[in-house]
Amino acid sequence: MRDRTVTPSLILKKLSAYRQQNSLAAALREVGRIERTLFTLRWFQDPALRQLVTGELNKGEARNSLARAVAFHRLGRFRDRGLENQQMRAAALNLVTAAIILFNCRYLDRAVGEFRKRGMTLDPELLSRLSPLGWDRINLTGDYVLSDSIELDADGLMPLQLTACP
Repeated sequence: MRDRTVTPSLILKKLSAYRQQNSLAAALREVGRIERTLFTLRWFQDPALRQLVTGELNKGEARNSLARAVAFHRLGRFRDRGLENQQMRAAALNLVTAAIILFNCRYLDRAVGEFRKRGMTLDPELLSRLSPLGWDRINLTGDYVLSDSIELDADGLMPLQLTACP
């Protein structure tokens, strides 16, 4: 475990797979129950911990929602029977969601930079809540018009729409 070549959960699975219950496996399970109990008590006592964990869970759900939106054709399910086809679909899904996240990160960075360039102060608390997992402005279905006449800036990005900014 120290060299990170095996996870603690894998060790517990191997130990609990024995026919005769190993005393080490039983002891490790009890330690896990103690840790879970201590975490639950901290959870009830500490509102900041609850907020942090809820935020992290929301990030995971947002990523899953994005993946479901991208893979809507088959309702987000891989119905291929072959392992290779499943792996190819999963890799393609990860590639498309990563591209959307990268696209959003680049434009969020530009928008924040533009605010700062205009001398506007941004609350760091609000910045920490920005998420690159949105896809409402990305056409996931429908017609795609590819044109050479799109105006791009020096970085190859479309200009920001700053009509709402003062």
